[in-house]
Amino acid sequence: MALQITDANFEELMNSGKPMVVDFWAEWCGPCRMVGPIIDELATEYDGQVNIGKVDVDANDTIVGQFGVRNIPTILFFKDGKMVDKVVGAVSKAVFDEKIKSLL
Repeated sequence: MALQITDANFEELMNSGKPMVVDFWAEWCGPCRMVGPIIDELATEYDGQVNIGKVDVDANDTIVGQFGVRNIPTILFFKDGKMVDKVVGAVSKAVFDEKIKSLL
């Protein structure tokens, strides 16, 4: 299951030393509901290797503003504390899997 990432715990997770995948989503977003189960599956598959979590855009203005998220779902990929890749919109699990493997 994906981590719940909030304004309060984002920096702590970012500083964990692990690559990180962050899914910006909202309950009312149809494409987000398609991507959500994929993110949960990947979180289980990469448990211990990569921090994979979700940010509710309606409840976490600071992170949303920090990364200029304007469309959802937006998935950001971080390595060594820096954003290295980005996906906007719903894509297949294979696309996410390939991008996560490039972080390792």
